[in-house]
Amino acid sequence: MRISTSQIYSVANIGMRDAQYAVDQTHQQLSSGKRVLSPADDPVAATSILTMTQELSRTTQFQKNIDSGDSNLKLEDSTLQSITNIVQSLRELAVSAGNTAVFTDADYKSMSAIVSSRLEELLSLQNTKNSSGQYIFAGFQSDKPPFVNESGGNYSYKGDQGQLLIQASSSIKVPVGDSGQVLFMDIPSSHNTFNTFPSPTNTGNPAAVISIGDVVDQVAYDKFFPQDMKVTFNANSAVNPPTPNYTVTDRATGKVLVANKVFTSGDDIIVNGAKFSIYGSPSPGAPSVPANINFGAFAATDFSALPVGTQTLTLTVGGVTETLTLDQNITTPAQLVTALGGDSFYPDPVTMPISGSPSAIANHAKLQNLGLTLTSTGFTSASGLNITVKNGSSDIDTMLGGVSTQASGSTTVNLPFNFGSAVAFSGAPKTVDITVNGKTETLTLNTDVTDSTTLAAAFNTPANYAKLTKLGVTATPQGLISKTNSVITLNAGDTSINQVTGTQTLGTGTSSSQGVLATPGDSFIIESTNKQGLLTSVSRFSEAIKNVKQTAESKAELSVIVAKTLTNLQNVIDSLASSQGEVGARQNMLESIKDLHADNALYGESVLSTLQDVNYAEASTRLQLQTMVLSASQQSFIKISQLSLFTYM
Repeated sequence: MRISTSQIYSVANIGMRDAQYAVDQTHQQLSSGKRVLSPADDPVAATSILTMTQELSRTTQFQKNIDSGDSNLKLEDSTLQSITNIVQSLRELAVSAGNTAVFTDADYKSMSAIVSSRLEELLSLQNTKNSSGQYIFAGFQSDKPPFVNESGGNYSYKGDQGQLLIQASSSIKVPVGDSGQVLFMDIPSSHNTFNTFPSPTNTGNPAAVISIGDVVDQVAYDKFFPQDMKVTFNANSAVNPPTPNYTVTDRATGKVLVANKVFTSGDDIIVNGAKFSIYGSPSPGAPSVPANINFGAFAATDFSALPVGTQTLTLTVGGVTETLTLDQNITTPAQLVTALGGDSFYPDPVTMPISGSPSAIANHAKLQNLGLTLTSTGFTSASGLNITVKNGSSDIDTMLGGVSTQASGSTTVNLPFNFGSAVAFSGAPKTVDITVNGKTETLTLNTDVTDSTTLAAAFNTPANYAKLTKLGVTATPQGLISKTNSVITLNAGDTSINQVTGTQTLGTGTSSSQGVLATPGDSFIIESTNKQGLLTSVSRFSEAIKNVKQTAESKAELSVIVAKTLTNLQNVIDSLASSQGEVGARQNMLESIKDLHADNALYGESVLSTLQDVNYAEASTRLQLQTMVLSASQQSFIKISQLSLFTYM
């Protein structure tokens, strides 16, 4: 057969190229130490290598996580041990402090200085930071100190109950931190106790401070437990002469425990066996503005001839409704007051038949239930709650001098109108702002106003009515009524609006002049609990030995506090020991998992080496063979390329 020159060159080129490629490939394997240089070299092995490499990478990350977590746990364990040592020393000091017959005031002051120093150490340890600058006992709020000295001996926890976890393996997460709330706050107390703190809405400047306090009558406090108390500062005018005063209530029910007690900064406040003090000048509240329904000119009316129960009127105050009955011959304003229950007392009916009548006595009890007082000028709600009187009769209306008691009756107005003269708003509409509880709406008066009735209609156009409803306000010919007795303010108005309402709506405007509830001042919470934080226990102990006096009563009180302190500190030690045990168990778990990862990594690296590492002996032998093949190919090509017919001619 014939072989063309081009075929000779093509076959020789392919052979030398393949031989050169094999040599180059082997050179790369030897220089890199890798058998599989690309997936094409061995697809099955390449897939296994990728899987194994990823698994080893995850194992390395798990090992880094474990090292970091172990470092955190070691820091937590050493910190807990330091705290335990301090608590042990404080317990020993408390035992000594119980020898009240031996120590003098100077001795106790020296002890107090030691306890105060230990308290600062504990605060610092509970605010320990790790190498990354994060507070280890703050939960997830690790960027700010978890424990804060709130003054008055109070300490608060500002962190949360989050717990840091690390991924120790593909299926195991291990806690490497604990919340300060769990470690140092939720310690079982030896007795029912309480925590004190100011309301976050207090406005006093500088802020008043409430002391840490303590239980001085355990029996009394246990009867009240687990209810909370609230100390609220009233308007100074709540007592006579006006001076700072407070009321203590049950926080949940509002039941008054102590009413309008005169306040002196630093004085002990003892309620239900709990003793505490408030220092500074708490912001007082604002007094209520009474709501009134005023009577007109009195008209004598005889109700005695009518069947009993046919002449009545209903009064509603703060959602409570009572029905008053009239069944006497009333000839004077004084008799009107007596018949409706307005007298302060009701003597024997023989001497005063009207005041002694069953209906008058019943009416008196109903007025008291509503919190109303009655004089010849009208009804008064001292609390500021609005009064509604209705379901009466024309005879009652006449007797009260024109007060409407029929149908929907009359309701006290919070911001009264005093109609002046007509204004045609249809041709030149005007606007006015109305504000209630910080919310403002703009009303537009665009209908003609000729009297108080059309004035109310102008305020009750569909658009205005919707806005008033949002604010809980009703517009009547007499003025504006707040359903919640909130302060109503009209401003940003116009002289023409002043003209029809009889109020000033320019500048700062006009606010409710009656029927305004009292605004409470600063308040402080006494929160019941059966747990007591470490810092609280030490702080109460410190306060006790700091203030002890050389009297039998003072030393007896100290002995009680020392006994409680010893039990509470032992509870702390027991709790910390348990926590340290948990920390140790986590460290052991991390160590076991780390050892397992090390074994897995060693095995994985062995398998990976088998899959991807080159066998130098085999590769060297192969390279020699491939080099020989390449050389033979080249030499053969040289010989063949020199063949020619001309050589044999």
